[in-house]
Amino acid sequence: MYTKEVSVTAHSQQILNHVRTVVVGKDATLLWVLAAILARGHILLEDIPGVGKTTMALAFSKVLDLDYGRVQFTPDVLPSDVTGYSVPDAATGKMVYQPGAVLTNLFLADELNRATSRTQSALLEAMEEGQVTVDGVSHKLPQPFVVIATQNPTGAAGTQLLPDSQMDRFTVRLSLGYPSARDEIAMVMNRQGRNPLEELNPLLSRENLVAMQDAVAATYMGEAVVKYLVDLIGATRKHEDILRGASPRATLSVMSMAKAVARLRGRDYVIPGDVREVFTHTVAHRLLLSPKAQGQNKTPEQVLQGILSVVPMPKLR
Repeated sequence: MYTKEVSVTAHSQQILNHVRTVVVGKDATLLWVLAAILARGHILLEDIPGVGKTTMALAFSKVLDLDYGRVQFTPDVLPSDVTGYSVPDAATGKMVYQPGAVLTNLFLADELNRATSRTQSALLEAMEEGQVTVDGVSHKLPQPFVVIATQNPTGAAGTQLLPDSQMDRFTVRLSLGYPSARDEIAMVMNRQGRNPLEELNPLLSRENLVAMQDAVAATYMGEAVVKYLVDLIGATRKHEDILRGASPRATLSVMSMAKAVARLRGRDYVIPGDVREVFTHTVAHRLLLSPKAQGQNKTPEQVLQGILSVVPMPKLR
């Protein structure tokens, strides 16, 4: 395990190489997940069951030496199952806090959209403020902290898509999808008499990961690039196909993701191309299209690509 100051670029590549031994053929998605972790963001995986979402989360937790917690959300999961609860101590009679499942480094909220609104709200405070409040007392979450939530896009009893206000809390929305035939063959062959997940070992300490996150946050973003980002976000608020554009929270998420991508590309500064690269993945799930656009079967991704094609990109000297 590395314990000294780490290079974001070099060690990110090593992290991805190790996770790829378990999650085969999904290199692009793995890159986005790691970028979101480095950006101190949270990830929404919108996918059908059984494509490897839990395996991917476990792989990252092992390689990054993170404590891992998971809740399979159903309508009967209570907020206290997530945040924890207080019980009286038999010896002193005082109330003692019992930590909930979210008191961990990497929390997998499986099928979050099946939970009740109250239970979903309990997770929102943790995602937004890095703490949970039980009986009026706030408890800080361990650092680093990241939520990987999944929602099943197909209908089922007790299942509905997350409301817009909650979608906005996630930095990116991603999908693994079915593997290709070649990758599925490799997946089966890799599991002949062994589980590659059990062979993963930590590459970094948690302190190293926090140092990488700090380096990403310190990445330089010049005024011209910031203006380009704000122009792109502003275009979503004026577009005829968009009923509700991206929020200021989306602006900050694009900034953080662009910084993470810049570091993954070996730079300590952001260029306009970084903003373009992360823009669609970071913004599409936050938009509400107009009824006309929905009637024309347009997707948020298509509308955002149109915005990218018309907003002028600055030329840096």
